[in-house]
Amino acid sequence: MTDPTQPAAAVPPAAVHLRDGENGTPVTETLYEQIGGHATFRKLVHEFYIGVTDDPVLKPMYPEEDLGPAEERLTLFLEQYWGGPGTYSAQRGHPRLRLRHQPFKVNPDARDRWLAHMRHAVDTLALSPLHDATLWDYLERAAFAMVNTFDD
Repeated sequence: MTDPTQPAAAVPPAAVHLRDGENGTPVTETLYEQIGGHATFRKLVHEFYIGVTDDPVLKPMYPEEDLGPAEERLTLFLEQYWGGPGTYSAQRGHPRLRLRHQPFKVNPDARDRWLAHMRHAVDTLALSPLHDATLWDYLERAAFAMVNTFDD
């Protein structure tokens, strides 16, 4: 039993470092590794872009006729974010997500369409509940952060 008159023992804050430096070697098993690495992220993004291909709001936001380059960029970005190779930054520099999306009208409708296609893609992975929730939390927050207008 603890003595309420005594101060509680100091608990050091938890420090989680996924890499030993910027773009460094992972020092713990990352979510990237836990959910299957490159194959999983490739499938996620491919399934997402299947939906985007026929979406009248989202498809015009991709300047390439072929969605292949966009698919590759998103795969590299998500892999790096979740602890995979640092290829995205090596090829493109800092992600600057809001800046890169600024030329496009990302309103709540576009956000919701993006999220619907991404939700379907995540569901195809059949992740554990913890991994699904962790990935989805980030994707949802990122989608809300990309909204840059409330105009139709």
